[in-house]
Amino acid sequence: MSSSSRPDATFADLGLPVALVQALRNAGIEKPFPIQAATIGDALAGRDVLGRGPTGSGKTLAFGLPMLTRLTGASAKPGRPRGLVLVPTRELATQIERALDEPALALGLRVASVVGGAPIKRQADRLARGVDLLIATPGRLDDLIKQRAADLSDVAITALDEADHMADMGFLPQVTKLLDRTPKAGQRLLFSATLDGDVDKLVKRYMSDPVTHSTAPPAAAVTTMSHHLLYVRDKSVKRAVATEIAARDGLTIMFVRTKHGADRLAKQLRGAGVAAGSLHGGKAQNNRTRTLAAFADGSVPVLVTTDVAARGIHIDGVSLVVHFDPPAEHKAYLHRAGRTARAGEDGVVVTLVTDEERKDVAAMTRKAGVETDGVDVRPGDRQLIAITGARTPSGVAVAAPAAPAQPAPKAGSGNRSRRGRSGGAPASEAARGHSRGSAPHRDRPVGESRGRKPAGTGGHARSGDTPTNSRRRAARPAAPATRRNRTAN
Repeated sequence: MSSSSRPDATFADLGLPVALVQALRNAGIEKPFPIQAATIGDALAGRDVLGRGPTGSGKTLAFGLPMLTRLTGASAKPGRPRGLVLVPTRELATQIERALDEPALALGLRVASVVGGAPIKRQADRLARGVDLLIATPGRLDDLIKQRAADLSDVAITALDEADHMADMGFLPQVTKLLDRTPKAGQRLLFSATLDGDVDKLVKRYMSDPVTHSTAPPAAAVTTMSHHLLYVRDKSVKRAVATEIAARDGLTIMFVRTKHGADRLAKQLRGAGVAAGSLHGGKAQNNRTRTLAAFADGSVPVLVTTDVAARGIHIDGVSLVVHFDPPAEHKAYLHRAGRTARAGEDGVVVTLVTDEERKDVAAMTRKAGVETDGVDVRPGDRQLIAITGARTPSGVAVAAPAAPAQPAPKAGSGNRSRRGRSGGAPASEAARGHSRGSAPHRDRPVGESRGRKPAGTGGHARSGDTPTNSRRRAARPAAPATRRNRTAN
């Protein structure tokens, strides 16, 4: 079943509470994106909802705002969240937490994320203090349940974000195991770029008479994005061309196939004088957070990454995406490409193609529905420069992104900042990528939001605490201010 909504509807028209509408307005968000306008009303009415839209279309607020609204008016018991969002990656979990933090605070709700790579005891302690809406990667939530730190018996509403990606990554057995632990009568929201294959199996098993909303076809329909195939003779020419591309002005993401390949290419670029960081699933969470922070604030303008960054990383100003290693299938191409040309900005996507890869890449881009032009390039070619802004690097080696210095705690200080109350390493505003709907928080550990606790429930947060409260305690230095991402996903 499918329904439609007024294209000119406001958030108030959709039925969101006044406090939530005001929080959005304070964050500069006045008008819902199409996927939000289409789905929020049905979600508020308690319907199961299927939402299909490309990355960057605004899915986070589409499911997050009605979830928060429906959770208002009750408090979570220790270890028993009332709302659950399942996501495939750590970065996406953190992204969603930041996007929903301020709206949750406006309604007196508590939001937190639990992901692999972060201390599990700290996350268990956070759950013990009570969490209304929990954002989780399947593996870490399963671990917490096994440790009896989490119980899903009280979950009234569940959302699955990037469901197709979870299926592609092999998470469906864990996802189904977790959904089986939630009440059968609970409301389900499922958002995905595609709604076929294994995703359809989830729909049939767990959703009741869902209403479906689709805002875009699963193809590269962004008119501000151009696609180019750069033909390189062999791997040595490919690396030389990539180095010149990386030396360009602006933020550049380079996708590679393997973890080792990401580290090797980033090291090569740094040796040529290009500030580059690598990101992949083998990195510790604090390293991933630090690398994203440096990329988002522009101090390290090149990010070399595996497909871990193809979803859930939303940073303004990424003007070029490079498929250093062409993706294996068309969905991965589209998700990688979606890191640029966001929210109406211009963006360029290039794929480096060796002679033996030409046939496979041509078939893959046709299936992705993109129009490409192909050109033979070598280092220094005019066409290479015209398409990518490539230039000769300095040749002066640069260091890898370094960990920020942490000052020693003051003697006798028994209080911690409410934004660092779990004691974890701070996640800078840049690292969080800021989706549309998030507001600046400069110093909060991954896995914890500052959702307000109701009076009498304990914890560090005080009912009068706000970002501008003059009584705010500061135990940690603020991370560098960065550009905010205004995209909605």
